[in-house]
Amino acid sequence: MIDNNPKLQQRKYTSIKDFYPYYLTQHQNTANRILHFIGTGLFGLCFITAMLFHKFAFFALMPVVGFGFAWIGHIVFEKNKPAKLKFLFFTLMSDFILFGDLIMGRQSFKVK
Repeated sequence: MIDNNPKLQQRKYTSIKDFYPYYLTQHQNTANRILHFIGTGLFGLCFITAMLFHKFAFFALMPVVGFGFAWIGHIVFEKNKPAKLKFLFFTLMSDFILFGDLIMGRQSFKVK
């Protein structure tokens, strides 16, 4: 179940350790997690491509693929509002933590 508790949404998070459990409550849908995984992976590939091949247009693609896939996952599948703007730094860090957790098997794509 998605936790849309206003107290959690308005809470002041002071560490990524404190924020990540809340982040996971907002990522309970399998399709949303898959889209986040794809978006985060493409974000990383755009960065690597830009740096290795000096194709700096790939830097412009980074927010498009990173945010695009995530927002589609939230709006279409998860049916909640992305927290990117409110908790930008913690959310971006959590995207990479979830990406790593999915690769390492610490989190599953299928939650429900």
